[in-house]
Amino acid sequence: MMIAGVDPGLKATGYGFIKLEGGHIRLIETGTIEPKQKDLIQNRIHKIHTILTNLVDRYKPDIFVLEKLYAHYKHPTTAAILGHARGAICLLCAQKGIELTEHSAKRIRKALTGNGNASKLQVRRMVAHRLNVDETKLTLDASDALALALSYVHLRQSITFKI
Repeated sequence: MMIAGVDPGLKATGYGFIKLEGGHIRLIETGTIEPKQKDLIQNRIHKIHTILTNLVDRYKPDIFVLEKLYAHYKHPTTAAILGHARGAICLLCAQKGIELTEHSAKRIRKALTGNGNASKLQVRRMVAHRLNVDETKLTLDASDALALALSYVHLRQSITFKI
C-alpha cells in the first residue's frame, strides 16, 4: 500500500510517500514545495497542484492523509489561506480517484509519539527514528507530512487489532 501524507500551506507544503509492504514501512520520497511568496495566489496554488500531480502520477498512492483544518479564533485568515492549498489537494484526489482521509494534529502526534501535545521537533525526531533517516535532512513540513502517513498506518493497525 502506498500512502501519501501532505502538510498543506501556501508558504510551504510538505509531502511524504511511504510504502507499507508485509508489515514493513519504507520511505519512498519526501520534500517540501515552496512557492514564491511574491507570486499571485493562483500561481502558488497551481505550483502545489502541479508538483503533487506529478508525484501522484509517479507513485500512484492508494490514500492521501491530510491534517484536519484547525482555526484559532485569533487567526481566522490563516484557516482561509490554508483552505486554498487544501482545496487543491482535495481536487487532485477527486481527479485521480484517490481516497482522502483526515486526522487531527493531536491524534497524529499521539499516534506517533504517545503525546498529543508533542512539539514539531519531537515529531520530526520520531519520524526520523521510525524511518531510519537523518532528522536534520527533514524539513518540519516534510516531517509533518510523513507523520501523517505514519500515523495512518499506526491508527489503521490499531483498528485492525481491536476487531
